[in-house]
Amino acid sequence: MNTDNLFRPFNLKSLHTKNRFVMSPMTRACSPGGIPAGNVADYYRKRAEGEVGLIITEGTVIDRPSSKNDPGVPHFYGHDALAGWQNVLDGVHSAGGQMAPQLWHVGIQENHASGWLPGVPFEGPSGIGNGKVMSDADIANTIQAFGQAALNSFRMGFDCVEVQGAHGYLLDQFFRPDTNLRNDFFGGKTIGERTRFAVEVVREIRRQVGQHFTLMMRISQWRFSDYNSQLASTPKEMEDWLLPLADAGVDIFHCSTRYFWKPEFAGSDLNFAGWAKKITGKATIMVGSVGLEKDITSLYRGENSGAASLDELVRRMDNDEFDLVAVGRCLLADPHWVQKVKQGRLAELRGFTKDALYSLN
Repeated sequence: MNTDNLFRPFNLKSLHTKNRFVMSPMTRACSPGGIPAGNVADYYRKRAEGEVGLIITEGTVIDRPSSKNDPGVPHFYGHDALAGWQNVLDGVHSAGGQMAPQLWHVGIQENHASGWLPGVPFEGPSGIGNGKVMSDADIANTIQAFGQAALNSFRMGFDCVEVQGAHGYLLDQFFRPDTNLRNDFFGGKTIGERTRFAVEVVREIRRQVGQHFTLMMRISQWRFSDYNSQLASTPKEMEDWLLPLADAGVDIFHCSTRYFWKPEFAGSDLNFAGWAKKITGKATIMVGSVGLEKDITSLYRGENSGAASLDELVRRMDNDEFDLVAVGRCLLADPHWVQKVKQGRLAELRGFTKDALYSLN
């Protein structure tokens, strides 16, 4: 197996990586009070020392009162939190890595198991579950908060920025017909209409950071409440969903799927990232059980996963199906996973064990 294509540089606007590997954002909830400390900085720096090309932070929330549902999730606002992230970024850069914050708003979620709650009710497109309907002012202020967070990342020297638009969180809740019941501009019967909120977020970020700063968006068909859901059941529906976002200014679509080797639509071998690239002409990141036998849902069941062959990953990269490869659980288990692939030490690649969830190793 020749892995050379995985170790080509990648350049797009402000982003310049030495290889095609990306560290996937993975919630660690190890930032008390929302402030990432030295242990968080060490955790990310180790992955940069392990030659990960681009590191995307865990979800870090924007300045909205109920943007998170876990007390340990980091903030991307406020002097102390931003100073903490500056320390994280400086460590990654000193180790030769590139870094993007993932900007996050969880929308309406279940209460945290500890009983912790934000100071105000969760907010979303519709008042479903234990949340409230976002008013016009709430929507405007949330869009502005995304823009301000992106501007913070630009000024701090991050290499690019990512918006979390997947997995049942706020932007994704606007995309979906069962969580977006609005009858105003931000609602609608079609996926194209329900994309408008995310389009406005992207436009505001572009207004704040300009055209040269690389903007990524994470998207998914599945969500944590429904692993088999599909936002777009046909290529045409995917066009209606993604083309407005591309036109608004998304440079890279980070396409989350449970198994990257599975075709997205019948009649084509292309996976989710392959279809997104074909439809939009934009670069894509592929993510979904790279190097593992079990999909992402096993993580949330507390299960381990053995290591898997990389042959299919290499084949699809050789076919230019996508541009970058995000790795999650393998990098939780082993900061040097990318180095081992580069050096051909494939027999040393480890799978994922749930123990890796409980420490910042």
